[in-house]
Amino acid sequence: MQLLESITPLIFFIITLNNFYGKVEGHQATFYIQNKCPFPIWPATAPNSGQPIIADGGFYLPSSQTKKILAPWSWSGRIWARTGCNFASNTWKPSCETGDCDGKLACNGLIGTPPVTLVEITLQGDKGKPNFYDVSLVDGYNIPVSVVVPNKNVNSKCNIQGCLKDVRSLCPHELEVLNYNGEVVACKSACLAFDLDNFCCRNGYGSPEKCRPNVYSKIFKDACPNYFSYAFDTPTPLVSCGSLEYVITFCPYGWGGAAADVPKPHIEVSNV
Repeated sequence: MQLLESITPLIFFIITLNNFYGKVEGHQATFYIQNKCPFPIWPATAPNSGQPIIADGGFYLPSSQTKKILAPWSWSGRIWARTGCNFASNTWKPSCETGDCDGKLACNGLIGTPPVTLVEITLQGDKGKPNFYDVSLVDGYNIPVSVVVPNKNVNSKCNIQGCLKDVRSLCPHELEVLNYNGEVVACKSACLAFDLDNFCCRNGYGSPEKCRPNVYSKIFKDACPNYFSYAFDTPTPLVSCGSLEYVITFCPYGWGGAAADVPKPHIEVSNV
């Protein structure tokens, strides 16, 4: 009898703990990360301060494959793709041509080295408010990306289209990032390349009235009109919606291709 009385509180505690985590797991957002580039990529994630790391901070994704990752429904952070990675190389050197995070496959909270095309996300599921997300070229560009809500009943304004042109082919010489073969693998922003107040929208240029589009940001804007091209850019519309499912596609229309509309995503989740 005494044994039963001592075990009963423990069983109650275990059941309560399981119920608690079951509720937490139900409050999640789902990201389907697609790779439509004709080469492998290494998607990475970095949480904002106070947020948990998701998907180990980074993983390998072959061409034509999709990986499903989960995040708390109040998660905020950034997602990007690394390219040209070789993690068997010297760990003291960058392992990726673009977006490297200290030579590691799992970034573990580290932010990728710019220039890189960034998907920035703020989910507010726990507050009953719309989510906010955008694609930023404020630090530069490596490959195009689209963000689509896979729900036909959701407003089309919840979709961010990819680029109309390949920024790398338009990149001015002074902004180019080259790999060891002399190929352009990314394009810096003017702020990253020159570190000047007027390009970085800081100090005396720290307001929308003072910091205006420049010749370099206009190149980004012309190629990718739905992205942020500089700090005070205002893409139309500022995307917000309440979905907890998103399809994030790198090279959404084929490498260097263009498209007028966002196609309905076809999701086949791989085991990678």
